[in-house]
Amino acid sequence: MGNLKTKDLTKIGFANNQLISLALGIASKHFKHHTNSQIIDVFTEIKNNPQLYLDDEVTGKIAAKVIGKTDAPAFKTFDLRTQPTPYKIYGGKDIETVAKKQMDLAMLLPVSVQGALMPDAHMGFGLPIGGVLATDNVVIPYAVGMDIGCRMALTIIDETDAFIKRYDYQLRQALKNHTHFGMEGGLDTRQEHEILDSPVFGQIPFLKQLRGKAVRQLGTSGSGNHFVEFGEIELAENNSLGLPGKKYAALLSHSGSRGLGAAIAKYYTQVAMNTCKLPRHAQQLAWLDLNSEAGQEYWLTMTLAGDYAKACHERIHANLLKAVGIKPVMVIENHHNFAWKDTLADGREVIVHRKGATPAHAGELGIIPGSITTPAYVVKGRGADNALFSASHGAGRAMSRQKAKDGMTVSAMKKMLANADVELIGGSVEENPLAYKDIETVMQAQKELVDIQGKFTPRIARMNKD
Repeated sequence: MGNLKTKDLTKIGFANNQLISLALGIASKHFKHHTNSQIIDVFTEIKNNPQLYLDDEVTGKIAAKVIGKTDAPAFKTFDLRTQPTPYKIYGGKDIETVAKKQMDLAMLLPVSVQGALMPDAHMGFGLPIGGVLATDNVVIPYAVGMDIGCRMALTIIDETDAFIKRYDYQLRQALKNHTHFGMEGGLDTRQEHEILDSPVFGQIPFLKQLRGKAVRQLGTSGSGNHFVEFGEIELAENNSLGLPGKKYAALLSHSGSRGLGAAIAKYYTQVAMNTCKLPRHAQQLAWLDLNSEAGQEYWLTMTLAGDYAKACHERIHANLLKAVGIKPVMVIENHHNFAWKDTLADGREVIVHRKGATPAHAGELGIIPGSITTPAYVVKGRGADNALFSASHGAGRAMSRQKAKDGMTVSAMKKMLANADVELIGGSVEENPLAYKDIETVMQAQKELVDIQGKFTPRIARMNKD
C-alpha cells in the first residue's frame, strides 16, 4: 500500500469523516500489497455499487456505511487466556502487587500482544497507571483512560533563572488571573482556537452537545494532580534540544482533555462493553475492533480529545507568556493517556495504549515530573523494545489520596513547600510531596529507557484547591 490520503478518498466522493477513517483503516490492514490507484479503483466501485459488496467480510463495512446501513452490531463473547503473556516490569520492587495483578489481567486478553509496566506504576482503573499494552488491531477505551490526551507541556523561556525571583509578584498574578482549575467554569475571557472548528463535532451525534462545554473549558485545567507552574530549568551540555547548556526560566503544565475526553471515554467504554463480552472481572477491558464503525468513531473522537488537550495547553502557555510579556524559546510536550498505531521490532503492526506512560521512541523528547517540591526531567527516549518505546509519566503515587489526606496537615505541607522554596496557589494535602514515590529512584529504574537532557525545578505553582 502506498501513502493513501484523506484527499484521495474525498475526490471519489467519500465526504464523511467516519467513512474516510473506516476506509483508511481497512486499506492499511487488508490492501497492504495494492497500489494507491488499485485501492482507489476498488473503493470507487464500492461507492458506485455498494449493494454488490454488502456481503463481503472486508468491503461490506464500507458498503454499509456508503448506503447508511446502521444495523446494531451483534455482541461477541471472548475467553481469556489461561496464562498471561509475559511482560517486562521496570522498578518492580517498588510497585504494589495490585498494579501487577491488573497488568496480569490485561495480558490475559486474547488481543494482547505485548506489555510493559513502568517504574511509577500503581493501581488504576482498567489498566494500572504506568501500564503499556500493545494489542492486535483493537483499541480498549478504558485502557486509554478517562482523561484522554492528559499530557505535559514545557515552554523554555528566553530569560535566565533569575527572572523567576525578580518577577515573582507578576508571575503569581498571572497564574491567578489567567489559569482556571476545577471541574466546572472557565476563564473570564473567551478562548479561541482552531480545534473548536473541527468538523468532528458535527459528524458524531453525541459530540454536538459537548461542544459548548469544550468552548467554556478551553485553556483550563482539571483537579487532582493537574498543575501549572513557573520554575527554572538547567539543560545539560550537548543536550538534544539544540540549546546552550545553562539555566533558563520555564513554564510547565499538566492537564488533559477536560469534560470532552471524559464523556468520550465513558460513551465508548459502554459501547465496547455492549459488543465485546468478557468474563465479569475483565469486562472493563472490552475493546473495539478498528475495522468496525464504532472503532473508527472512537479513534476519531480520541484524536479530537487529544488535540483539544494540546489546544488547552497552548492557550494556557500563550495567555501566561502574554500577561508577563515574555517569549518562548522552545516547547516540549507529550501525551501520556492515549493510543497510537506503532510497529514492533519484529515488524508487527499494533495499537499501543499508554495509560500514564511517556512515549520514548529513540530520540523522542518527553517530560517526567516528580512532585510539587521535586524536579521534573526533560528526557530523550532510547527506543527500548521491551518497554514498548515508553517510560514513566511521573514519580507515581506512593499512597492513595485519602491516605495522603489523613497523613498530612496543611501546616506541615506549608513547611515542606517553604523548605523547598516553592510557592503554591491553591493545592491540597492530597497532593503533598510524600504522596509520591521518590523521582530519583524512578529515574534510576528507567536508565535504559531514557537519557536525561534537563532538570526543571518548580518555584511558583497553581493547583486546584480540592
